[in-house]
Amino acid sequence: MVSVSEAPRLSRRDVLSGAAAVGVGAAIAPSAALARGRGSGRVFSVPVGRLAPGTTPAIAAGAPFVLAGIQWAEPAVAHVEVRARRRDGRWSPWAQASVRGHEPDRPAGGAEQFGEPVWFGPADHVQLRSSATVQGVRLHFVAADAVGAVMPTGAVRRDITDAPYQLVGVNLPAGPGQPAIIARAAWAGTRHPPTSGPFYGAIDLAFVHHTENPNGYSPGEVPAMLVAIYDYHRFTRGYFDIAYNFIIDRFGRIWEARAGGVDLPVVGAHAGGYNSVSTGVAILGTFSTAEPSRASVTALQQLLAWKLALHGVPVLGKVRVEVDPSGASYTPFAPGQRVMLPRVAGHRDGDLTSCPGNVLYGRLPAVRTKVNGQAGPAYALSLAAAQTRVGPGAEVAVSGAYVQRQGPPMAGASLRLQNVSGDGSLSTLATVTVQADGAFAATLPVAQSAVLRALHAARPASVSDLVVISVVPVLTLSLVSSAPVRVTGTVKPAKPVTVSAYKLVKGKRTLVSSRRLTAASGTFNAAVSLGRKPRGTYVIVAQVAEDAVSLGATSPAVRVTV
Repeated sequence: MVSVSEAPRLSRRDVLSGAAAVGVGAAIAPSAALARGRGSGRVFSVPVGRLAPGTTPAIAAGAPFVLAGIQWAEPAVAHVEVRARRRDGRWSPWAQASVRGHEPDRPAGGAEQFGEPVWFGPADHVQLRSSATVQGVRLHFVAADAVGAVMPTGAVRRDITDAPYQLVGVNLPAGPGQPAIIARAAWAGTRHPPTSGPFYGAIDLAFVHHTENPNGYSPGEVPAMLVAIYDYHRFTRGYFDIAYNFIIDRFGRIWEARAGGVDLPVVGAHAGGYNSVSTGVAILGTFSTAEPSRASVTALQQLLAWKLALHGVPVLGKVRVEVDPSGASYTPFAPGQRVMLPRVAGHRDGDLTSCPGNVLYGRLPAVRTKVNGQAGPAYALSLAAAQTRVGPGAEVAVSGAYVQRQGPPMAGASLRLQNVSGDGSLSTLATVTVQADGAFAATLPVAQSAVLRALHAARPASVSDLVVISVVPVLTLSLVSSAPVRVTGTVKPAKPVTVSAYKLVKGKRTLVSSRRLTAASGTFNAAVSLGRKPRGTYVIVAQVAEDAVSLGATSPAVRVTV
């Protein structure tokens, strides 16, 4: 249900159930001290080892937890279920624990398999049951106190009006209109930030998921459930952030999940091999045999109709996409293979997984029909640049078109040409008017690398794909003196410079010294250390790193003999 592909991303950094249950039996305690993961004790793990067919005795977690997931070595495909003993002594229903199709944002390599985490609420023991022998099993937990700040206290009402939640600041009337989307800050606050990103790709299709959590949660538990999933994804799996772009609960509430902007093509970690070309929506619950709630399916349809219409993506039919090699092991396809997938796909359509469960998957044909009817006429907004690599202070000519796919051009429409900043915030660089034939053009000054998009904010709202403009820095270096060695140089646009000296010995370079300079005004002047025994021939170079301002660059080398 969760994984990420490593296809090219557009970012500021780039620019710049089974057998019958048994009784509790004898508890299995951890064989050693709890293995604490990253996150200051918010996640921890317990080794289990070899898992024989059948049901284990109760396994003590060693500390209260709210969510659990499993890791195993082999076989690659296993069928393991998990349940938890809650604090009142009752056991939860069994849940599938070995759903695959996932990988971290940074592929870690190795042959370890991870299952999807399962929410239980406060609990202290688990049991596992397997249909076959499984090797190298380890249990991972999210500590109960990690989500205590957002767990409900006392009695929780069963309706969905317990508390007002902050909505996203975006309101773009695409398709049927934007549904209410609860902002990420409502569950994540400031304590649960991404470790990196956001990264951007494109939207060619949408994947539908379920989260494998039991279905009987209350409205007030949902924020804590999202925090627990985030903790597991970030601290156990090593994701940059929670995996999904959106999560829908059984009450029909839509939650912004991964950070970066609900109206932007944020690369998630939800469908291995396809994340850079898709958006991922998960319904909170498990739907292998249970029906999703009517409210959740209605919300799913509204969200997909809006999101796909906003990006100009048709609902029906299929689209040809290339399998990212880094995520190909999670798919039934070869690395780099071009495959046809539904525009509204179940996770299992692309990856080796049972997600989104048999029942929800069976509902997708009807969902597509509903979404297509709600989305209305299809519009396409395009944007291109005459050059995508420019020098400092250059102007960039951009052009595009805004048309109805089966109708007249959108003549007279007012468009905003915007820059996407590193945190997903937007600034408008220019406003243009669509001409009679649907075309538009503009010239934009580019002071530093930029990620551009076109936006039609009024109904029907539309956004273009992103265009990356990279500024290529100009870097000079010259020798001022050789005794002592001193160099001077310029860098445009202004940014920190690293000056390094290498000793030449039989044609090979050996680093002798390296010094970082601020070069705030675009110029730098520095003495260069050649070590304790400076006799010989040296090569001195200046370098700048790639960042939000410009690409990286290396100056021509300066040679000096001492």
